[in-house]
Amino acid sequence: MFKEELVKILKQAGVSDEMDFSTPPKSEMGDLAFACFGLAKKQKKNPAEVARELAGVISKSIGDDKFIITKAQAFGPYVNFYLNGAVLARLVLDEINEQQERYGKNETGKGKTIMVEFAHPNNHKAFHIGHLRNLITGESLVRILENSGHRVVRANYQGDVGLHVAKAIWGLQKDKKLQDQSYSNVIQATNIGLAYAEGSQAYEDDPKAKSEIDEINKKIYNKDDKKINEIYDWGFKVTMEAFEDLYKILGTEFNFSFLESQMAEIGERIVKDNLDKFIDSPKSKMIFEKSDDAIVFKAEKHDPKLHTRVFITREGLPTYETKELGLTEEKFKTDPDMDLSIVITANEQAEYMKVVGKAISLIHPEHEKKMFHITHGMMRFAEGKMGSRKGNVITGESLIRETIELIKEKMRERDWDEEEKSKIAEMVGVASIKYSILRSTSGSDIVFNREESISTEGDSGPYLQYSYARANSVLEKAKLEDILPDPHAYPPEIFEVEKLLYKFPEVVLRSSSEYEPHYIANYLIEVARAFNSFYGNNLIVDKADKTSSYKVALTYAFTFVMKKGLHLLGIKAPGKM
Repeated sequence: MFKEELVKILKQAGVSDEMDFSTPPKSEMGDLAFACFGLAKKQKKNPAEVARELAGVISKSIGDDKFIITKAQAFGPYVNFYLNGAVLARLVLDEINEQQERYGKNETGKGKTIMVEFAHPNNHKAFHIGHLRNLITGESLVRILENSGHRVVRANYQGDVGLHVAKAIWGLQKDKKLQDQSYSNVIQATNIGLAYAEGSQAYEDDPKAKSEIDEINKKIYNKDDKKINEIYDWGFKVTMEAFEDLYKILGTEFNFSFLESQMAEIGERIVKDNLDKFIDSPKSKMIFEKSDDAIVFKAEKHDPKLHTRVFITREGLPTYETKELGLTEEKFKTDPDMDLSIVITANEQAEYMKVVGKAISLIHPEHEKKMFHITHGMMRFAEGKMGSRKGNVITGESLIRETIELIKEKMRERDWDEEEKSKIAEMVGVASIKYSILRSTSGSDIVFNREESISTEGDSGPYLQYSYARANSVLEKAKLEDILPDPHAYPPEIFEVEKLLYKFPEVVLRSSSEYEPHYIANYLIEVARAFNSFYGNNLIVDKADKTSSYKVALTYAFTFVMKKGLHLLGIKAPGKM
């Protein structure tokens, strides 16, 4: 609403271009900035000169204390606007009150379909913290894209075949106790993870074990060994059910689940159909070729920054690369209207995915501009990097449940029934992990500090939830006192909260366009701190105060923004804590 007013002011000053606003890097440089590059190009002038001229024209039109801006000033190629606090407060609160849950929503993705592929757990292995980061990032990104009007398809690609399964089955065969099915599903899944760790270590250290595991791997693909098939089927069922339990706790679901075993055959066909095939006449443009009885893709022939990778081994088995080819083709067949396929993986898979992407672009040029790869860093503890291969993994399931138990312990003195405690503890425990992940840029590594993550003070998910619950309690009190929110009963001086609330749509839009949830996470901390400062320095509910209804309206607006922002991060907002 207030931006519409700025657009009118700019149009009156002679600007007819499409207008995009940004936030200046420092608060003393104003509240909103308009870039003059397009205008300068049209006028064939220096952008800084155009900004100075435009600021001068607008400054002459600034009116009384009811005008939307108090000053327009040129900063290089930008015209920066200083907004009238009282007018801004009224317009922002009116807009939030009118739009409520729709505040911060945009239509930039309307008519576009995006498939987001995330999570990627491998059955017969533990769901480790790397998968947890992948899933939490993907879930938030899906919600942010949906909020921008995109039709989003959720896809999960799970490794149900390959050496990791053979290693797990070898470990289960060596230690029959790990096959005990009388335990709970959680313990059975944990035991399968332990068997994988044992098999993985043996594969590295023992040539005999390596040969046995390689043989099991062939039998898994051929499905010609009844006993191995039985162990496989049991392990598949147990780990898949364990994953579903985690998805439920984390509030995630999928439209499609693709399996490696299903993609392998498709990928093999693609590789063999393109074996010794040339893109054009020079031999250097060959796609797949034979090398030492294996089929490889020499990607460096097409891009010197890339390297050679094996797609079918000398034993005739498809590699991950081949399955990725099959997966990509299957995804575009599954949803032919897809405008973009986003894949989220760890940083360590970046180079491998570039090679696969190059192969796909040669075979299916129409897909090249419809594929986007997002990578995330590692998640570490004080002990360093955890890995299921070494058996020192901290599973996603154990991290979540242990964190929830810590929250329950802190809530022990609360006079709530046990069911309510458990429900809120789960919300807060999940929030602590999600926020700890989402506050950082996708590509960065994370050092997870459990005590800091569950604190209700400082930079944490529970702090955001507590701020929302505090505001909610203020509104309950105002309701009892019969003080209705009124954004027009503003005091002589407005607060920092209003200036931050108006930025929410811009922050959400940036998160959507850059595929980065951390902008929203960091913004929410900033606005929560501003609200808590407002709460600490003001008596909000006070019948003797003529501006109390404005303060209630501001609190009301804050709850809408905080709840919406938390939702975009995949975090629930409890009414009390």
